[in-house]
Amino acid sequence: MPSSAIRAAPPICDLLSVLKKEEENCAETLSLEARNRTPENDLLLTSGRCAGMWDNMSCWPSSAVGQTVDAPCPKFFQMLTGKKGFVYRNCTSEGWSDPYPRPDIACGYNVNDTTNEKRQAYFMTLKTMYTIGYCTSLVTLTIALVVLASLRRLRCTRNYIHMHLFTSFILRASSNFIKDAVLFSSEDTNYCEAYTAGCKLTMVFFQYCIMSNYSWLLVEGLYLHALLVISFFSERKFFWWFITLGWGAPTVFVAAWATARQLHENTGCWDINTNANTWWIIRGPVVLSIFINFILFINILRILMKKLSSPERRSSNFNQYKRLAKSTLLLIPLFGVHYIIFAFFPEDTSSGTMEIQLFFELALGSFQGFFVAVLYCFLNGEVQLEVQRKWRQWHLSKHLGQHVSTSASNGGSGLTQEMQIVKSSPPQHRRATLQRSSML
Repeated sequence: MPSSAIRAAPPICDLLSVLKKEEENCAETLSLEARNRTPENDLLLTSGRCAGMWDNMSCWPSSAVGQTVDAPCPKFFQMLTGKKGFVYRNCTSEGWSDPYPRPDIACGYNVNDTTNEKRQAYFMTLKTMYTIGYCTSLVTLTIALVVLASLRRLRCTRNYIHMHLFTSFILRASSNFIKDAVLFSSEDTNYCEAYTAGCKLTMVFFQYCIMSNYSWLLVEGLYLHALLVISFFSERKFFWWFITLGWGAPTVFVAAWATARQLHENTGCWDINTNANTWWIIRGPVVLSIFINFILFINILRILMKKLSSPERRSSNFNQYKRLAKSTLLLIPLFGVHYIIFAFFPEDTSSGTMEIQLFFELALGSFQGFFVAVLYCFLNGEVQLEVQRKWRQWHLSKHLGQHVSTSASNGGSGLTQEMQIVKSSPPQHRRATLQRSSML
């Protein structure tokens, strides 16, 4: 799960927030330096020394004449380029020299380079792709959720879990649209501070939806594994534990992440993760859940292969679990294998790793909900049979309703003629006529 914002450069609000934080840190450093100044240092300062300063990008501590001082690349440059470097200044008798090399060159930002423009074009294309993917998933998942919820004969623990999974995918798609609406809104710097609280809450909600989605994927694996392994499986009892795991566990980790961001990395809109330790509060449980799911499905596959050669293979329950396992195992490559591969890669925007990771995570990942709806609902044999039964029932009731209404409109004259025929006809013919009337 890479940084959630998709763009070639961070928004101006994030850059200004980081720059302001750096200036505050520099002021504290220079203030501490002034408080710790001794008379001997004051004498050196008057005899030849460069005073500490903030040059609107980097912090330079007080230095003696003849010293060369280095400063790391400003953080906002690192956010733009993903590269680290150093800028230098000489302390001369006339004061500080100009920085060298130029900060943009030292930090890998080439104003004449078109790479950033190409990257931005790629990210905008990627944004279009995952917007289409999430829209497709949102529509199909909503239809699938309505179908499962409206068919009474399909109401069971297995389908209830599917419905919660559908809901988690719907929330994931919806939160992505909300996040984009906030992050890609107006970048007027006068409103940066006004939208900070709402923007952070949006990112907290977004991260919760992502984690709950992976939690319900884990629930799917645990449920299927329990069906095959546990002999006497109380579905109702375990269902409430599944709900706690699916919706409750993400709350704990997202709350811990939000607290850590507020205390240790309260910069920007919380959409860019520069502190790996803080980011692993969310990334760690997700990677662990995917790894557990993968182990569960490997064991499920082993059990199924073993039971296929046993007399139990003709059991109706086993055929049901087998169908469910096929659908679930088919989804495993789509559900996080790529996440485990990229989880331990550094998020270096200067390499091509980030672009590939974002493509798998967003462009392809946005269609996951669509595949879930298709496999668990639209291609489900039980759902198809029940929908066909409901369709025939509705079609038959509509046809009978039209027939009854037609008969009622002609009921006066038709019924009178029928009664006259019955009265004047022989008993055998009368019985046949009455039988035809009763059939109507």
